[in-house]
Amino acid sequence: MTKFNLNRRFEKALKGDSIDIVPVCSVTQTGTVELMEMTGAYWPQANYDALKMATLALAGHEIAGFENVRCPFCTTVLAETLGCTVAEGSVDIQPFVTDFPCKKKTDVKNISVPDSLLESRRTSVVLDAVSIMKEYVGEDVPVVAGLVGPAGLASMLAGMKNYLMWFVTNPEVVEELMGTLTEACIEYANGLLERGADAIVLIDSEAGPDIIAPQMFETSVFPLYTKFCREVKGLKILHMCGDATAVLDPLADAGFEGISIEEKVEVSFAKGIVGNRVRLIGNISPSDTLLTKGPEEVMIEARACLEDGIDILAPGCGLAPHTPLENIKALFKARDEYCSV
Repeated sequence: MTKFNLNRRFEKALKGDSIDIVPVCSVTQTGTVELMEMTGAYWPQANYDALKMATLALAGHEIAGFENVRCPFCTTVLAETLGCTVAEGSVDIQPFVTDFPCKKKTDVKNISVPDSLLESRRTSVVLDAVSIMKEYVGEDVPVVAGLVGPAGLASMLAGMKNYLMWFVTNPEVVEELMGTLTEACIEYANGLLERGADAIVLIDSEAGPDIIAPQMFETSVFPLYTKFCREVKGLKILHMCGDATAVLDPLADAGFEGISIEEKVEVSFAKGIVGNRVRLIGNISPSDTLLTKGPEEVMIEARACLEDGIDILAPGCGLAPHTPLENIKALFKARDEYCSV
């Protein structure tokens, strides 16, 4: 079978084409304290400085071994740009929202996409980091850039309590807010692709069945995903935390090439739902396995994923900052042993 460079293999895996070996990637955050210590690129600075962000992201490929590079490491980039107050975090705590602009339903009218969206303090850093990463790896290694989706952003801009309450009492308010946020996501995603990203990961766990009813998802969120996929010109992946099983069927028709799933989703069952419409990425537990167990346990879980037909082997969500490097490397040993049989 023909061998491919990492970028071509990644693309073909997402498109369901024949490949030589299952890719091992991370489409979610890859920053760990161990990698920070080895590179000198530490949080919180690596969330706010493009060169440090690129350095730490590249370590996920060059040191940990992931067959892609991925940035940023936090979920607050667009949230802060659109009006949230964000604390910078620390060496092992990601930035987090401390205050939000939509305290009342009428505040939603004040949210708009700024003309300077791509020049903001936060977005410009990620865009510059993507450029640095792409220049460094060239066309051989896929560059993956993440951003929070419209539901996740709405929960940040309105606060989770308002987000959930308004979805029940005034869904049109949430839909209006998410509509505006979708426009921001589209502009930012296309900007990331123009700067060198090979794929975009839309992180939108607050649209999942662990948070809102599947019917709400299909009515209020699914149309926004189809718009996003239609207007973003590149490879697109959706990441949804929790048990996304109940919405996998519509998700498979949204236009994403891949869906990144957590360990709560049973891979073989999910494959039966989505068929050949979309590829599945995951779903090694980042907390129960990669963080707290040993390499042998990681390999057992990885082999089970591969046997169940996962298309790209990956952590089921972002790596915990104290994840041991040896556990990450165990993913590749499991893949190599499985694919050599």
